[in-house]
Amino acid sequence: MKRRFFLILLVLVFVSTLSPLAMAQDNGPETIVVGATVPLTGRYAGGGAQVERGYMLAVEDINAAGGVFVEEYNRQIPLEIVLLDDESDPVKTVSNLEDLYNNNDVVAYLGGFGSDLHAAAAAVAEVNAVPYLGVAFALWDVHQQGYEYLFSPFPKSPDLSVTTFEFLNATLPEGERPTRVGILQEQTDWGIELGDFWEEDAAEYGYEVVARETYAPGTQDFTDLILQLQNADVQLLLSLPNPPDGITLLTQMAELDWTPAATVVIRAADPPTWSQSLGANGDNVLFMPGWHNAMAFSGVEELNARHIQMMERPSDPIVGPSYALIQILAAAIEEAGTLDREAVRDAIAATDLDTVIGNVTFNEDGTGNVVTAILQVQNGRPELVWPAEYATADFIYPAPPFDEREPAT
Repeated sequence: MKRRFFLILLVLVFVSTLSPLAMAQDNGPETIVVGATVPLTGRYAGGGAQVERGYMLAVEDINAAGGVFVEEYNRQIPLEIVLLDDESDPVKTVSNLEDLYNNNDVVAYLGGFGSDLHAAAAAVAEVNAVPYLGVAFALWDVHQQGYEYLFSPFPKSPDLSVTTFEFLNATLPEGERPTRVGILQEQTDWGIELGDFWEEDAAEYGYEVVARETYAPGTQDFTDLILQLQNADVQLLLSLPNPPDGITLLTQMAELDWTPAATVVIRAADPPTWSQSLGANGDNVLFMPGWHNAMAFSGVEELNARHIQMMERPSDPIVGPSYALIQILAAAIEEAGTLDREAVRDAIAATDLDTVIGNVTFNEDGTGNVVTAILQVQNGRPELVWPAEYATADFIYPAPPFDEREPAT
């Protein structure tokens, strides 16, 4: 009798473990952990601060709505970002990603600011088979390495180059365009890549490259390079300095009183520290951070309101793309219905989503189909001058000489 009772008890216990109630008790992790490596210190800190802000605002908004629904567990689960400072150092970027992989069991990686950091990260993501999403990097070549886990909804070098000349040709009448081009090239992979695209596209769009000078990151004296560009009668200066180098460059251009008709400083003018450091000397430059807070896409108005509460100004240029990255990841996890990295990777690749930076889809190489925006610093503020349908101000051209500029108000 006792043996029979014991067997019945075992059967009941076994059946109970198969019941929906028991299965529901295995309801997954408390949070969906995502790993991010972002430059909060070092030469990219100004951009990294915007990336961090965009990530955190997006996570707060998603969690306030209950989190991300995961079909495997039949419930919404909050997002959690473990964010590490890579100090603007690619070596630190790599060690951060390994740390996040080994110690945090992350579902996906998020990147920071700077093409060299992202290039280092992409290789680690591929080895670890972890989906990697990155903004604020325009290096195109890294996407041509056959990586399957790298995704970036951000304009790349070919987009930046073509858009530069399309904008000028659409905005300025023939005969008034700054056709004599000088390329001031940072001697890095991205500097060489974008310099080559600019030189190739210049001829196609009716421009002549009359000077192409190179320098190493961290250069403290641009005097000789500026004089060479000036002697070549450069009308359009194309450059992509990191923020500290860009501030040094413009400071010395002002000291030498050399003002090209138009100046492009991709990347350097992205952070608010640009105008804070340079004042009126930082005005009139063009840059391409991938977004502007006046673009009337879904959710932008709400994001700006949140950012005003936090920073007393609408969203900075890199905040929007960073916020969109979280939107893309959350939608991919919901589509995958699981936290399995391979399934999440496949869902990211199939993205077709309306975000705060517009509709986003990805090409086979992981590059994104996104709007390429051109901003110009005017009176200390980033104004959108291209595409025309979103513009917040007219393009100031030619740039007034440094000694004729009024302090920003």
